[in-house]
Amino acid sequence: MYRKLSARTKLGVVVGLIILWFVCRRFYYSHSINMADIDGSEGIHTGNKGLHFKNRRFILDGKPLWILSGAMHYFRVVPEYWKDRMLKMKAGGLNTLETYVSWNLHEPLPGLFDFEGILNLRKYIELAQEIGLYVILRPGPFICSEWDFGGMPSWLLKDPAMKVRSTYGPYQAAVKRFLGKLLPMVEDLQYSKGGPIIAVQVENEFGSYSREVEHLKFIAETLRYHGIQELLVTSDNEQGQSQAPFHHVALPTVNFKEMTETSFKDIKEWGPDYPLMVMEYWSGWFDHWGTEHNTETVEFHGNIVGNLLKENININFYMYHGGTNFGFMAGANNFGSYKADVTSYDYDAPISEAGDVTPKYIKTRDLILQYVLKPQGITNLPEPPPSIPKAAYGQVTILDYLPWTDVLQFVEESVNNPDVLPMEMLTLKSGYGQSYGFIVYQKNINNGGNLVLPVPIKDRAQILLNSQEVGIVEPNANSASIRLATAQSLNVLDIVVENLGRVNYITQGSNLLNEERKGLSGTVTLNELPVKDWKIYPLDFNKDFIKRLSSSTKWLQFGGVVSRPAVYKTNVVINGQPTDTFLNMMGWKKGIVIINGFNLGRYWDIGPQKTLYVPGPVLKSGVNEIIIFEQHHGQGHITFQSTHDLGPVKSN
Repeated sequence: MYRKLSARTKLGVVVGLIILWFVCRRFYYSHSINMADIDGSEGIHTGNKGLHFKNRRFILDGKPLWILSGAMHYFRVVPEYWKDRMLKMKAGGLNTLETYVSWNLHEPLPGLFDFEGILNLRKYIELAQEIGLYVILRPGPFICSEWDFGGMPSWLLKDPAMKVRSTYGPYQAAVKRFLGKLLPMVEDLQYSKGGPIIAVQVENEFGSYSREVEHLKFIAETLRYHGIQELLVTSDNEQGQSQAPFHHVALPTVNFKEMTETSFKDIKEWGPDYPLMVMEYWSGWFDHWGTEHNTETVEFHGNIVGNLLKENININFYMYHGGTNFGFMAGANNFGSYKADVTSYDYDAPISEAGDVTPKYIKTRDLILQYVLKPQGITNLPEPPPSIPKAAYGQVTILDYLPWTDVLQFVEESVNNPDVLPMEMLTLKSGYGQSYGFIVYQKNINNGGNLVLPVPIKDRAQILLNSQEVGIVEPNANSASIRLATAQSLNVLDIVVENLGRVNYITQGSNLLNEERKGLSGTVTLNELPVKDWKIYPLDFNKDFIKRLSSSTKWLQFGGVVSRPAVYKTNVVINGQPTDTFLNMMGWKKGIVIINGFNLGRYWDIGPQKTLYVPGPVLKSGVNEIIIFEQHHGQGHITFQSTHDLGPVKSN
């Protein structure tokens, strides 16, 4: 029987709930950050086994440690080559491996996690320990890294009010879920527990983006709550250091290309014990489509590294081995104009994209011997493993193709909507939208005229009328007007918009990250009248879609140039153990290449990149299936060669 509670009983319940809330909060933040955690004489308190510092020196197990680290990201290198690259790092005189963690790959949908294959972070860290390398773990959740959306998952943008990298509740709830899954998987690999992880970074370059220090505190508290006991660090450029000071909680480090007199000014003023460390010494640079390939002379690089070592600076070479932006993972920048990153992440690093040691590697190795190891009585280093052989499998003839109209039939889910929508705002069976690839807006029209697309278009639009290209709108267009000439009563209009990569870095005052929804937003007009009732295809080239394409019975024999979007198929037969090679797409214009179901990434004739790196483990002995989506005009052949061509060089 229901009995009405007395006022005293109600008060007791309320008081009890308040007490319970404080107890739960106390429990959750039992590892919360005390803003006085840094002690000038002891360093950050990490226990007797952890990395700490004194008198500007790192100390580990009671001995000074000069951190010589190299950045290599597991998600940019096929797992079969992890060991080869780590051995080369060790032979180069490094003692530490640094890696980011890619949230967008690990959690492609909310609550759906992937830590297998190239994403097996635990195996990667264990291998580093086996090789004899310490590990600096940078779990983000934002990583920048010329990686799509700075490593954050695009499904965050399904929320129209999303504010990433902030105290916005839904964002922090998503971060909690991800770190709550990630950190228990590596918590026992900390140095204090017998593993190689000696430091963990809190967010990334946050001061360059925001002054909301409370968000940094939230990240640090979440790390501690999930058992992270090691040294916490932050990294930022010189200007960002003072914008969101967090040095009372995490050791500050800096990012730069060249050290200046003021690079460590703030850190020196904050305390006499902080070690001086460049978390990102940019050992090269990345490339944008339509520019030149960035390089620097060995002499220029050597002078910078030599000066750092002379000053006893701890260094993380970013990058030491860059790897590849496989698939659709390349990011972009937008400082007034949008610029997409290329597929290669060679970075002109000491170890090349294909894993070869370079003159820059040899110079760096010699400098480490001269300034660090020989003064300690170490006069030589082991020889690095030999370069993996490169093969020229030669010219391969295109066999079959699928016309554009057939390609769309293999998209399992389409969305009907009165207006065009960006890919993140679609509602698919998952409850979320599309993340990568192309989005196609289709409409049957009876007459032609002046078609106007809403700008900005994100990122590149191709307009097709009855499968024939009638217009292209490149990134950064201020207007998008296309004249449609129809010769029949019923016509199919397709607007194909490519997501060329979400911006991965912005500065304070910009809201661009929260606006990085790809495709079209707004109203499309034809002859100044709004066009309604669209059929929208998420053309993301996921693995299931590729399998459906491959097994189709609709392939047609290729007999010459096809001047419209199409998918092409051929194969290369390899006798014996396959090895690395490079795919030359000369004569083709723009698209993606998939070999044995593995998306190598984009090619584009505007360069600078002219060949795609094909790791040997992607290939197999026997028949290797090659699928190409060409957006403009296909050719009769492709060529596998033994040398990489990253394009015309821009050097300092």
